[in-house]
Amino acid sequence: MGGQHGHDHSHAALSEGNIKKLSFALALTTTFLIVEVIAAFITQSLALLSDAAHMFTDAAALAIALVAMKIGQMPADNKRTFGYQRFEILAALFNALMLFVVALYILYEAYQRFSQPAEIQSLGMMIVATVGLIINLISMKILFSSAQESLNMKGAYLEVLSDALGSISVIIAAIVIYFTGWTWVDTLVAVLIGFWVLPRTWVLLKQSINILLEGVPDEIDIEKLRQDLMNLKDVESIHQLKVWAITSKNIHLTVHLYAPKADRNVLYQTAVELLSHEHGITEMTLQIEDEACATQHLHDEHPHSH
Repeated sequence: MGGQHGHDHSHAALSEGNIKKLSFALALTTTFLIVEVIAAFITQSLALLSDAAHMFTDAAALAIALVAMKIGQMPADNKRTFGYQRFEILAALFNALMLFVVALYILYEAYQRFSQPAEIQSLGMMIVATVGLIINLISMKILFSSAQESLNMKGAYLEVLSDALGSISVIIAAIVIYFTGWTWVDTLVAVLIGFWVLPRTWVLLKQSINILLEGVPDEIDIEKLRQDLMNLKDVESIHQLKVWAITSKNIHLTVHLYAPKADRNVLYQTAVELLSHEHGITEMTLQIEDEACATQHLHDEHPHSH
C-alpha cells in the first residue's frame, strides 16, 4: 500500500460519495422489499419470502453502513478518543446476528410446509423475482467500486450480490413450478437461500468479533512485520509489539525498539516509512531505547507525530 498524502481530504470526499451511493441503494431496496413481502403472501411463495428476508437484511446492512458512516464522521471527544468509528463494527455484528435469525425462521417455515404444501402462483412469483433481480443488479453496479474500500461497503455489496443470486434461484423455481406444478421446489429454494447466506454471515461475525476483541487484523502478517522491524539497521531486539484495529481501515501499532547504537531520528523515520508503506498501518507509537527494556518508565522519546 502506498502512503496517502492529504489523507483526510480524500477520506472525507470518499465517505460523502459512499453516503450518496448507499442512500440510493437503500431507497431502491426498501421500496422493493415492501413489494416483495406483499407479493410473497399473495403468491404463497416461501422462496419469495426468503428472498424478501434477504432484501430486509440487505436493507439493514445498507442502513447500518449509512449510519456508521454518518457516526464515523463525528469528531472524537474526550470520552471517546477514537471518535465513533467503532460503530461500524458493532453494526456489522448486529447485521450478522439478524441474518441468523432470518435463516432460522425460513427453516422453520419450510419444515411446516412439508406436511401442508401451499398453493403457489408461479407467474406472479416470477415477475416479482425478475424485478428484484434488476434492482439488485443496479445496486451492485452502484456499490461495486466502493466495496474494496471498507468492510462496511463490502458487507453491503456482498448482501446485494447474494440477493441477486437469491432472485435468480427464485426465478428458476417459478419457471419449474409453472411448467411442472412441483410446489416443493419453492420450499427447497427457500431453504437453499437460507443455507447459502449462513457461511457468509459467519465470516462477517468472525471479522467483527476479532476487531472488537482487539485481535490482529486479518490483513496484517505479524511474523513478517516482526521480522521487518528486526531487520532495520541497528535494531538489536524488539518487544511490546501490539497491533490492533479500530475499524477495518484504521490499524494501530505500538512497539519498543532496542537500538543502543542507532541514530534515533534516522531509525524513527525508517521505521515509520516501513510500517506505513509495507504494512499499511495508519497510526503508530514507536519507542526507541538504548538501555535494556525501560518499560518501568515508559517515556516516549519521539511522541507520536503525524
